[in-house]
Amino acid sequence: MAAEQSAPPEIRPEGGAAASSPLSGAEPDPTLPDERKPDSAVVRDALGVGVAVGLSGFAFGVTSAGSGLTLLQTCALSLLVFTGASQFALVGALAAGGNPFTAAAGAFFLGVRNAFYGLRLSQLLALPRAVRPFAAQWVIDETTAVTLAQPTRRAARIGFTVTGLTLYVLWNLTTLAGAAGAEAIGDTDAWGLDAASPAVFLALLAPMLTTATERITAGVAVLLALGFLPVLPAGAPVLMAALAAPLVLFLKGRADAAKGRENTMKGRTKSVPADGNSTKGAGR
Repeated sequence: MAAEQSAPPEIRPEGGAAASSPLSGAEPDPTLPDERKPDSAVVRDALGVGVAVGLSGFAFGVTSAGSGLTLLQTCALSLLVFTGASQFALVGALAAGGNPFTAAAGAFFLGVRNAFYGLRLSQLLALPRAVRPFAAQWVIDETTAVTLAQPTRRAARIGFTVTGLTLYVLWNLTTLAGAAGAEAIGDTDAWGLDAASPAVFLALLAPMLTTATERITAGVAVLLALGFLPVLPAGAPVLMAALAAPLVLFLKGRADAAKGRENTMKGRTKSVPADGNSTKGAGR
């Protein structure tokens, strides 16, 4: 469902004293003000995200039914997979006539990002061990974004729970409604509903591209997907587009290293006078 998030927030105990984030490694600063957030504000923000994104499950239900999946298969995807981008990638590849294994591979690689979200949220939320396997089902883009935006662990837990519950319930209900409605409509292409999947995906992705590196990566991914589209089977261009991230990061690393060496050389040049003497009194 939607991308990269900012660094985890500072975690403060409920008493109000500042405490370092479990991921930052910094010492607490007792001079920082209390940044506790009312529970009602957290719930309001979480509900807003959950409702807004949960309603797009209708588009997935329609797209999935149009790709040839049954009502039961469509609902099972939302109940068990529950990661919108991967679900859209899977049914989109199937609708284009792609091999089911290739489509599943593309969906899998898109879903891998949730594992990295889980590594960050596990320390941030510090949930009991018995609860973690169930909470893992709700580790997605939206719950991560809401959780990381909270100033305290209590607020983070509330944000994660409310967002996850609201989104999970609405996503599955609207998936059911969309799939059932698509079966009643018949040919989804005749209604133009085949465009629902890419439209929703782009709407979720666009706000997340906040830096130049992210925009360049997205642009390279589009070029790779379009370039391989005529020569690879349906679903495979999505996998090739995933190469954009390591390619851009590699080139960015090379550019940063070259810039660092250039700055170092400039610094050394400025430290040595034109006459070659390192001190004003040399040669007297």
